Amino acid sequence: MLDKDQVAAASRVLIQHWRDGSKLDALETRLRPQSRTDGYAVQAALGDQVFGWKIAATSEAGQKHINVTSPLAGRIMRDTVIADGGTASMKGNAMRVGEPEFCFRMGRDLAPRSAPYSVDEVLAAVDTLHPAIEIPDSRFTDFAGAGEGQLIADNACAHLFVLGAATSANWCAMDLIEERPQIALRGERYVGHGKNVLGDPRVALAWLANELRGLGITLRAGEVVTTGTCHPPLPIQAGDHFAVDFGVLGKVSVRFA
Repeated sequence: MLDKDQVAAASRVLIQHWRDGSKLDALETRLRPQSRTDGYAVQAALGDQVFGWKIAATSEAGQKHINVTSPLAGRIMRDTVIADGGTASMKGNAMRVGEPEFCFRMGRDLAPRSAPYSVDEVLAAVDTLHPAIEIPDSRFTDFAGAGEGQLIADNACAHLFVLGAATSANWCAMDLIEERPQIALRGERYVGHGKNVLGDPRVALAWLANELRGLGITLRAGEVVTTGTCHPPLPIQAGDHFAVDFGVLGKVSVRFA
């Protein structure tokens, strides 16, 4: 288990690579997380300007992409959020994929407690549902070989995030499992599926609330939770326009430069 000084040192290394847009092969052995708990400790030291939370690897395709067998939670930092329709820089982005996602904004806090939160309890704390796009990346050159401890420390591959407008549709009455967002990219169309997100985006949301609960972290009112890609990660490049139509739930888009 990493001690306080090792946690701080590991976070400094990752922050520096984030700022420089550079990559590393691995954290040195004495700073390398040996468990999910170590990984989350390093992640918590990355900064406190939290806009919300992301879930990596909620789909089989997402798990294969980073070579893990279960979801990972990460922080979305305020300075990584791009306005809907805005432009995302490709600088330093080695992963180079875009992901269409269902995103929830919380209306009230969910504090840590001994008993797990049910899906219904978590949904009752939600304020709004948004279409979103995540643009993940890793500070590790070989992100598929980094392992879950290092990937969690690396903020679960958080990089850039685009939040669409809150839907005006009655999403609570909809079966999000069967929603099929349409993605337009380089003249091609792709179809996502709500069931790809841990079987149900609402189940993924509850997973995140309970992951934080187990870490002693409050999921706070106003924070967003983006639940993971509903389509296998799509390759992107500079000049692309990535647009997602969630039907009655709304649209979201971003350009890449």
